[in-house]
Amino acid sequence: RQFIEGFWDDRLELLVQEAEAEERRIKEMTSVQSDVVVREVRVAARPETIFGFLTDPAMMARWMGQNVQLEPHAGGIYQVDINGQAIARGEFLEVIPNQRVSFSFGWEGDGAPVPPGSSVVEITLTPDGEATVVRLEHSGLPAEAREEHGHGWQHYLDRLAAVVEGRDPGPDPNQTNPQNM
Repeated sequence: RQFIEGFWDDRLELLVQEAEAEERRIKEMTSVQSDVVVREVRVAARPETIFGFLTDPAMMARWMGQNVQLEPHAGGIYQVDINGQAIARGEFLEVIPNQRVSFSFGWEGDGAPVPPGSSVVEITLTPDGEATVVRLEHSGLPAEAREEHGHGWQHYLDRLAAVVEGRDPGPDPNQTNPQNM
């Protein structure tokens, strides 16, 4: 009986040590990437179908923004007017058709916590069978803006998936109520 208890005590101690090591590894990774907001959505469409919804103003306005101005080439304008008050602005940094789009990002207006061009958004399209994983990484955000932007991006990625898949995303509550932003 002592042998069995000793055996299990040793195994339990090893498991605890492994779990603590894994927890430390995760904390280290998180602290290194703490300024990056990452959101993903799997869309039942090929990257070729999704790409236009990231680069064509009329197509983007179906899932985000009421007035969209895009010049999808390095140095081109990225401007999305969500509701007349919340206006995102930046410039395209990289456009790789059907694979990746990146742009600087921020909000117009005096005292905006994320001024235009002060952060970077990268959206990658990764084929996954007949679907695509759309991954958005938003880096350079101040700590106090990360949670809100994470919620906002998830909201818009869900709307993107709905539109691309032919579903009605419904009215965007951010267009009618700026307090939702």
